[in-house]
Amino acid sequence: MAGLCGKTLFITGASRGIGLAIALRAARDGANIVIAAKTANPHSKLPGTIHTAAAEVEAVGGKALPLAVDIRFEDQVHAAVEQAVTRFGGIDILVNNASAISLTGTLETPMKRYDLMMEVNVRGTFLCSQACLPHLKKAENPHILTLSPPLDLRPKWFAPHLAYTMAKYGMSMCVLGMADEFREAGIAVNALWPRTIIATAALQVIPGAEAERGRTPEIVADASWHILTRNSRDATGNFFIDDEVLAAAEITDLSRYAVARGRPLKADLFLE
Repeated sequence: MAGLCGKTLFITGASRGIGLAIALRAARDGANIVIAAKTANPHSKLPGTIHTAAAEVEAVGGKALPLAVDIRFEDQVHAAVEQAVTRFGGIDILVNNASAISLTGTLETPMKRYDLMMEVNVRGTFLCSQACLPHLKKAENPHILTLSPPLDLRPKWFAPHLAYTMAKYGMSMCVLGMADEFREAGIAVNALWPRTIIATAALQVIPGAEAERGRTPEIVADASWHILTRNSRDATGNFFIDDEVLAAAEITDLSRYAVARGRPLKADLFLE
């Protein structure tokens, strides 16, 4: 075992998709995974629960703690963090993966959906970071990794889906600020974003998403592993792109991540 063996990762939204892929990549090293997600019972449209995710984590060699957590609620987040520390003795890594999306214009975005995106994406990222930070300060190589895009203030990223952009950029602003705030404490705070769309179950519900022109969640998981195994004092304040991380690790053949080999890939939002 190497890499993340024995490390404890608190991953939000880890019952499926990118969060689960990151969990499984770390679990193969023998990591402890706190699966902090809302889905305790089967969802009508989306596969996976915290319990099925836990079974997958343990099947590949990790230890799992499935916790039903809605990160909009402070008491639930703090209770989950305390359970994680009680079970595993601390927290080494926080992955802010949970996110809500609505690619709608201003007039087409109900305030209920606006509030959901702000509460999950921005407030949830801030809250989970705040709750984990006292424990990260005690860790040997502490990391916060947030799934959010590089900050680019050109209007073209705002006009088509203003509310969603504000919510995702709010996550990125947490990275920008916390990286500098906790630099001297040795806590790495970075963002990671995919070059292409990622074929997850959640993507299927977005009209015109063209998942077949994307890559699998494993590319983000592998990139995350290369970030989270770095010395935290040497790698903070970065807005990483998945294929650039892999290229730095001399992994340039990305064909195995393609959903449909030979199909032209579609860039993710916020990237050219």
